[in-house]
Amino acid sequence: MANDQRSQTYFEYVRRQYARNRLGVVALWLVIALGVVAVFADFLANDKPIIAQQRGKLHFPIFKQYAVGLGIAQWDESERRANWKTLEYDWAVFPPIPYTAETVDPMVHRSRDRAPSARHWLGTDDIGRDILAGIIHGTRTALSIGFIAMGIALAIGIMLGALAGYFGGWLDLLISRLIEIVISLPTFFLIITIVALVQDVVYAGRLLLIMAVIGLTNWTTVARLIRGEVLRIRALDYITAAEALGFSTGRIIVNHILPNAIAPVLVAAAFGVASAVLVESALSFLGFGVPPTVVTWGSMLFRARSDVSAWWMGLFPGLMIFLTVSAYNLIGDALRDATDPRLRGTM
Repeated sequence: MANDQRSQTYFEYVRRQYARNRLGVVALWLVIALGVVAVFADFLANDKPIIAQQRGKLHFPIFKQYAVGLGIAQWDESERRANWKTLEYDWAVFPPIPYTAETVDPMVHRSRDRAPSARHWLGTDDIGRDILAGIIHGTRTALSIGFIAMGIALAIGIMLGALAGYFGGWLDLLISRLIEIVISLPTFFLIITIVALVQDVVYAGRLLLIMAVIGLTNWTTVARLIRGEVLRIRALDYITAAEALGFSTGRIIVNHILPNAIAPVLVAAAFGVASAVLVESALSFLGFGVPPTVVTWGSMLFRARSDVSAWWMGLFPGLMIFLTVSAYNLIGDALRDATDPRLRGTM
């Protein structure tokens, strides 16, 4: 057993320690499942067929929808105006949820019709949009905001933290004071203020703005962790040897310091994604997030306030927010335990 511990890499050690945490493993699989749902949302909930044959010709509307979204294809005028559910097909395969997040079901007229049923498994909102379709497509928005916002925070935090820890002196002093200034800002109210000032910005622009603001105000934890780790590693013998061999500063930081300093950042990243998802949901719930016509988990809760008797409108989106935030927090806890060297002897 002792020989195995000495021969295994740090990654293998962390992986084995993480696997011992059952809640962390379950949370990781949940996050993977959410990622799959986000990527394939259009194949799970859509009013277009996945594949269809019309007059002997095959059509792949959802694949083309992805291509249009990526800017590598365009809809024909007839396709843009088509009601895909009422077209005549030789045969067609529709997604399991035959609605998009924005599709309004004209068959829903009364409050009683909006309750969960065989037609709408989780019910509809006050204007007849399918709740399950909204949850599926809202997964993409939630995870996009979480990952992109945290990506921005990681890029800024790692760069500034590494510079402060390696060079020290006046640069460390300057970056440390900048960290203190950013920490002192009321982040949530700052985001609300900025978003409120640009209410007329289109959906994509406002979404990018929310990601950018969250990222630009949440890098401080990453920077402080990296700075502390770099200060510790900077004093080790192998860094002194690398400097004596004439390695460039960039090579020493990127190849020799950061790989050994990144473990605590993974923990902060997991908690950061959960925080970003929660912030976006709170913004949308308060009406400061994405435009009202865009369906996200937070905007679904916003609409649920107007009809408290429709319990399904608030229960299911709220449950998704709870599960997602809890999953990332559990992953963060599991990573923190897995990277703790004091637990090495418990293997």
